[in-house]
Amino acid sequence: MTNASGVNGSWSVVRVLIADDQEMVRTGFRLILQAQPGIEVVGEAADGAQCVELARKLRPDVCLVDIRMPKLDGLEVTRLLAGPKAVDPLRVVVVTTFDQDDYVYGALSNGACGFLLKDAGPGLLVEAVRAAARGDALISPSVTVRLLKRIGEQRPASSSEVSSGPLTERELDVARLVADGRTNQEICAALCVSLSTVKSHLANIQAKLGLRNRVEIAAWAWRCGVVGDR
Repeated sequence: MTNASGVNGSWSVVRVLIADDQEMVRTGFRLILQAQPGIEVVGEAADGAQCVELARKLRPDVCLVDIRMPKLDGLEVTRLLAGPKAVDPLRVVVVTTFDQDDYVYGALSNGACGFLLKDAGPGLLVEAVRAAARGDALISPSVTVRLLKRIGEQRPASSSEVSSGPLTERELDVARLVADGRTNQEICAALCVSLSTVKSHLANIQAKLGLRNRVEIAAWAWRCGVVGDR
């Protein structure tokens, strides 16, 4: 993120690229985001191919990407920019009108660190951008638990996944809370630990299980059946 100085010192400016084939949507998102301190919209794309080109040129901190776009859809854009084979991957938040589990799962499988419905409201849009910039992930609350539970039912974990790690009891506690949709601050309160401790546990979980972000931690927890296992 780019450093900028302000009245009270310096802060990090989150640079955002918006990709949507509807100009009205792009304008609305830009107005919402640019009204926030520390967020700058550095580019806009009207189709998927232009999004990939601008993202690689501008290297924004966060890319807001629509699912249905001409030339390349949002899932392919996400795979190219944030997928497992992406070189120097970017942080992508998928924003869409369509509350469909296959879209959500496709986006997350391709490396997205967030999935947001367009009717989620300005506050959640800003929160998703800031979460992505921090390296966290945010999914619209209306789809989070439903989606992750369904993933667990449809794709039960293999024996190697369950035995991976192994995680400590406290790491399992953190994984369960992530799967319940808790934020880092809420995990701090639930476990009576510091924010740095929570972040350390999350990093350990990702390293032990070979996962990329908290969304994949949650999906793992549901697949392995540890969410309700206290």
